[in-house]
Amino acid sequence: MTAQQLKNSILQLAVQGKLVPQDPNDEPASVLLQRIKTEKQELIKAGKIKKDKKSSEIFRGASRNLPYAYCEQIGKEIWDISDEIPFEIPDSWEWCRLSNLAIKEIKRGKSPVYADSGSVLVFAQKCNVKTGRINITLAK
Repeated sequence: MTAQQLKNSILQLAVQGKLVPQDPNDEPASVLLQRIKTEKQELIKAGKIKKDKKSSEIFRGASRNLPYAYCEQIGKEIWDISDEIPFEIPDSWEWCRLSNLAIKEIKRGKSPVYADSGSVLVFAQKCNVKTGRINITLAK
């Protein structure tokens, strides 16, 4: 096994939640996602951001008696997205679109708008990724 294959294997195990034991006392991702959704709704009501018409929810079809393994709902429409799910994740984790986690729409080529306060660091920029590592010292 090459060093790159080993690195890829470790990364794969990490994103599947198999690298370390999962703590059943950890807050489920669904609770965090609901908090983010509530905060975005409050910002919309305050007129600080616009409503995202493409906001989606990804869920397991069985939770709503649907025949699909995974579904995505935008508005009232529901699609089978099972073919987009690359692997199973722990029960306390959730699949979601990155755009559902951001306050502002993520667009290529646009600089992010930084807030003076908040607990989320923005670090997904070229200047923060050096030699295959993420450097958060420049994060805002």
